[in-house]
Amino acid sequence: MKKPFVTKEQVEEIVKSYPTPFHIYDEKAIRENARKLKAAFSWNPGYREYFAVKATPNPTILKILNEEGCGTDCSSYTELLMSEKCGIVGDSIMFSSNDTPAEDFILARKLGATINLDDYTHVQFLKDTCGIPETISCRYNPGGTFSISTTIMDNPGDAKYGMTKEQLFKAYVELKEAGAKKFGLHSFLASNTVTNEYYPTLAKILFQVAAELKEQTGIELSFINLSGGIGIPYTPDKEPNDIMAIGEGVRKAFEEVLVPAGLGNVSIFTELGRFMLAPYGHLVTKAIHEKHTHKEYIGVDACAVNLMRPAMYGAYHHITVLGKENEPCDFMYDVTGSLCENNDKFAIDRKLPKIDKGDYLVIHDTGAHGFAMGYSYNGKLKSAELLLCEDGSVKQIRRAETPEDYFATLEGYWEV
Repeated sequence: MKKPFVTKEQVEEIVKSYPTPFHIYDEKAIRENARKLKAAFSWNPGYREYFAVKATPNPTILKILNEEGCGTDCSSYTELLMSEKCGIVGDSIMFSSNDTPAEDFILARKLGATINLDDYTHVQFLKDTCGIPETISCRYNPGGTFSISTTIMDNPGDAKYGMTKEQLFKAYVELKEAGAKKFGLHSFLASNTVTNEYYPTLAKILFQVAAELKEQTGIELSFINLSGGIGIPYTPDKEPNDIMAIGEGVRKAFEEVLVPAGLGNVSIFTELGRFMLAPYGHLVTKAIHEKHTHKEYIGVDACAVNLMRPAMYGAYHHITVLGKENEPCDFMYDVTGSLCENNDKFAIDRKLPKIDKGDYLVIHDTGAHGFAMGYSYNGKLKSAELLLCEDGSVKQIRRAETPEDYFATLEGYWEV
């Protein structure tokens, strides 16, 4: 069973300063998880995690992870700027984007970020835009389906990301001719996998590509980036991934494929977002209405603006009613927000304890792709982000939006 990292009593104290809804993150757990990840790959001297900024784009979070040795994985101009503002520059940034505007490449080059090219045509585009750097990476898409044993995990052939193997090898040759000296390989084949086999299986595929690249072209890779894809168990019945077992699985593939190929000095990189943050964030919201029609509804003061995943994907997020953790779940509710969209529901036909107006609900696993995916439909405003510090105190790390923020980009139509 999922347990919140805040209690009813803590929330009642927090709301005196920061009203619901708000996202809150657990600093102690974030740091412990980052250290465990680093330990899992400690067998590789060059290992580094590049946190996926898109998952939780907050400078306080980026600085915490940077203190634990993590760089940043950026995919846009603004994410690059955020990294720079946090003092994260140079090879501490991995820039992995697609359909990339010229100005994004220019800023990445200025900051000294490691650029990861998504498409073969980007070789010439980068050359024309700002030149080829000495260190460069390319993104691989093997096509078809990606399976573990007999289970299809995802369909890379339908994904817009990456190059074919033929394009990949051609790109490396042209990049070397253009002056590149240090090369990396990157791939992302499945999302949110809850299996210890994903990374080792992906790693073996990429290691074999690296060995083949060396054999055919003489180009030796310096690093291989396994990207993201390690997920979390959103439902309480699933077991979480064992990162130590995952790291060991990658090590075995490394010893089996890369070492015999004379590539035993390759560094392993990761770009995890969900695994790093999702379990360590809650969306805290208050029940403000109840409705009894064809179904039983509980209306809360959060909506899909605060957490889009249930509305967008039908994604499950566990809900705890604070103070009623030990009460029987013998009421069935749809838990809804206030948007003029019928999919604005955090739970459908969910068995929960009896909920009364004024109860506080914790929506679990919102630490990644929670606040980040917010939008402004119906003129709804984004909530505050808070940090539960290691010493037990709580501080605001992003204030809630105001109507003035919403109207600020309008020209000549609104004065506040």
